[in-house]
Amino acid sequence: MSLVKISSNPLTCDHWIAGETRAPSTGQYRDVVSPYIGATIGKVALGGKADADAVVAAAQKAFPTWRATPMKERAQLLFRFRDLVLANLDELSHVAASESGKTHGEARAEVLKGVEVTEFALSLQNLDSGGIMDVSRGVSCELRREPLGVVAGIVPFNFPAMVPMWMYPIALALGNCFVLKPSEKVPMTSQIMARLTKEAGFPPGVFSLLNGTKEAVEALIDHPNVKAVGFVGSSPVALDVYARTTALGKRALCLGGAKNHLIVVPDADEAITVRGVVDSFTGCAGQRCMAASVMVAVGDVDHLIEKIRKAAAELPVGPGMGAIIDKSAMDRIRHHVDAAEKDGAKVIVDGRKSKAPSGHEKGFWFGPTIIDHASPNMACAREEIFGPVLTIIRVKNLAEALALESENPFGNATSVFTTNGAVARHVADHATSGMIGINIGVPVPREPFSFGGTKTSKFGHSDITGESSLDFWSNLKKVTTKWSLQSDASWLS
Repeated sequence: MSLVKISSNPLTCDHWIAGETRAPSTGQYRDVVSPYIGATIGKVALGGKADADAVVAAAQKAFPTWRATPMKERAQLLFRFRDLVLANLDELSHVAASESGKTHGEARAEVLKGVEVTEFALSLQNLDSGGIMDVSRGVSCELRREPLGVVAGIVPFNFPAMVPMWMYPIALALGNCFVLKPSEKVPMTSQIMARLTKEAGFPPGVFSLLNGTKEAVEALIDHPNVKAVGFVGSSPVALDVYARTTALGKRALCLGGAKNHLIVVPDADEAITVRGVVDSFTGCAGQRCMAASVMVAVGDVDHLIEKIRKAAAELPVGPGMGAIIDKSAMDRIRHHVDAAEKDGAKVIVDGRKSKAPSGHEKGFWFGPTIIDHASPNMACAREEIFGPVLTIIRVKNLAEALALESENPFGNATSVFTTNGAVARHVADHATSGMIGINIGVPVPREPFSFGGTKTSKFGHSDITGESSLDFWSNLKKVTTKWSLQSDASWLS
């Protein structure tokens, strides 16, 4: 029996244009392979420029009516969509798990996190998104938040439900029409979401799907009627997308990779630290930009390292930790571990030796791995591995730990495990990442606090969620009004 429900009927993922599926103009598809079983579970359209033109044209046609729809009415549709997502939670969780490799529980949690962002989008109707005030006698100034038009989101494989929902609920609530380009590796969850937008009553063209690879991405970015692009993926690709989009005079917010540091000091609480570190680097098989990648061991914390080693070694792949997205990713992870061992580090938990769950031998499995006694110049300590691998670097004091963290070119997350409030405050004040955790291994903020890093983990301004995202997905219009002459004089008169 499978660890997740995998349909025996392969799903065809076409584009979603004007509220209906549409086959690609290219006539080309590629297989969707489940990491659980290493076998095809669907196929996805490979779109080109003609498909991008068609999807943007439908969105552009829908925009005037959608922007004129009062936010309260847009929110009512989002309410229906939220309820439909919850009603289909089990199906969405199994589909997201089967195509991305994560466990059913992890997939369920990511859908619910997407619902949380949707609920924030619903609250926008009650926020003061503008305002008016008298600025002189007989003169008022008004601030209005207005949509951009057709906007796009380009998203990765690791969160097929949540990362898209970081974007489109907020963008739609603000009155934009949204085109989603899901990863070609995990297009099936987005197909269900598109169907649910139609069931919720969204007008045709308000939400669209463009499937494909690089050709589809470039056609979408280059289209003159696409006004803004949100992106989540690796840092090199994030920079490429940011450069291409902004070179056309468009706004872009592109989130990249990470090399998150967990600083562990001797006074750390044992239970919280062991659970926090292990969950952080093994959750979603380490395939998330908030996963622990480097543990900075400050002073004598051997007792904690031993507990972490034991807990990780006992975690079973399959029911305890999901699969790796594909064979090439598994080979990349293995290469990093091999190189670390060759460079003199010690592998104290070896995921290369993990056995596949019974009945899933053709899937892509790599067990929890801990590399100890690494030096900061090793590739395992510097490069994003994107797998269930924790590298331990030992330092003498907190100053060395923070120096190591500040030299990290990425800036997504930094956490500290301590029972000392002064130590926690010092790390929060001096760490250079955009998201800080205190005794939390995955410091993802809840709404309305926004998600976003620093340095090469983010290109562009604002954050992708929360109140900060409003400025990315909208424009501010200022209206100054005078109806009659006044007896007093000022520069406004």
